[in-house]
Amino acid sequence: MTTEHSVQVSVLGLGAMGSALAAALVRAGQATTVWNRSPGRADDLVAQGARAAATAGDAVRASPLVIACLLDHASVHEVLDPLSGDLAGRTLINLTTTSPEQSRELAAWAADAGIAYLDGGIMAVPAMIGQPGASILYSGSAAVFDRYRPLLDVWGDSTYVGADAGLASLYDLALLAGMYVMFAGFLHGVAMVAPAGVTARDFAAMAAPWLTAMTGAFQGFAAVVDGGDYTVEGQQSLAFSDLALGGIVAASADQGVGTDVLDVVRRLMRRQIDAGHGPEGFARLIESIRQPR
Repeated sequence: MTTEHSVQVSVLGLGAMGSALAAALVRAGQATTVWNRSPGRADDLVAQGARAAATAGDAVRASPLVIACLLDHASVHEVLDPLSGDLAGRTLINLTTTSPEQSRELAAWAADAGIAYLDGGIMAVPAMIGQPGASILYSGSAAVFDRYRPLLDVWGDSTYVGADAGLASLYDLALLAGMYVMFAGFLHGVAMVAPAGVTARDFAAMAAPWLTAMTGAFQGFAAVVDGGDYTVEGQQSLAFSDLALGGIVAASADQGVGTDVLDVVRRLMRRQIDAGHGPEGFARLIESIRQPR
């Protein structure tokens, strides 16, 4: 099967995510060449219609568009540095998880080698690729993003966040920071109710809609932070929040569970309260994060 926007594309790296990306391309009718350092990882994809390349060089030379989804930043250089001549004049989209500075370094390396470069941050797990809810953030060459947008949309919602190649990674890691702290808070709640005989499953059924509803407060916090005035009306004060959190800490101790997750938040609040900002809104917590001790 071919599509109106079919292009030849090579995928380097067939771990769980790389395999999901390649499989989605094959299903969408893209002429897909795949390569993986360890043999055998391409077999299922070949059965679906992909072409396996014997070497990374063969994969690069097979297509004008190369997708890298490797282990880490060092792996990208290990695989692609010897192939910079073959990559010259081609397009590289790097979906390997890297830091913002590593993404910028790769963009500079690509520019020096005459390679068009786009960096991506995948906001999905492998099973979500090609399904509703998957999204990928991109930064770097706007021309590459525009040219290959139909192909990128095969994987999920595609969002271009700017010419700075490190921005997609920065957004990715910042969003994951919120996710991990939220998960830790949920697990703390699970630990609190467990001694009362409440299962994690039952607690999750209550926590999911509650936490979803609370995300509606993000825009209000954002307006306060962007405005820089933590005294605007309608906010819960840091002093009140400290009292509330103190009650949660005490209840947690009574239940015999650790308070490490809560202690972090309380320390951030106390720094602002001790500096005389107790009557101001909870959003002021960001000042403790912006100015770490």
